[in-house]
Amino acid sequence: MKNRNFLFVLALSAGMFVTSCSNDDNEGETIVPIQGKYNLSQKGTIVNGQEVLVDAPENAAGCNRDYLDLRLSNAAVIGDYNGSDCALTETTGTYVRSHNDLTITVGNVSSTSDIMNLTNKELKIKDKTTGVITVYTR
Repeated sequence: MKNRNFLFVLALSAGMFVTSCSNDDNEGETIVPIQGKYNLSQKGTIVNGQEVLVDAPENAAGCNRDYLDLRLSNAAVIGDYNGSDCALTETTGTYVRSHNDLTITVGNVSSTSDIMNLTNKELKIKDKTTGVITVYTR
């Protein structure tokens, strides 16, 4: 009887070990949540295989940086500071994340980007149509 119990426990343990060692690869997809407010930092493209990034020209001198606020409700709020008085204009749309793709829709216009990097401090996306790289920081 002891041998039968021992064999049962051994078989159960081996079965748990085999199933727990499955491939846990996330296929390159980042698991950091995308929700949050990101300040526009840099823009650029890839030239001769190298990223060329410059400070975002959209940021008005002397104003807070423009931003992208991705909310838990899938609302996307784009904040744009303009003019000598740094007037804020907010545009609201929606966003959808599918694996490493981020699609932002404002009105009837949608743009889909590859998520190149997503950490607790940075969101770097590359527009699939134009190839423009945009870097946001938290």
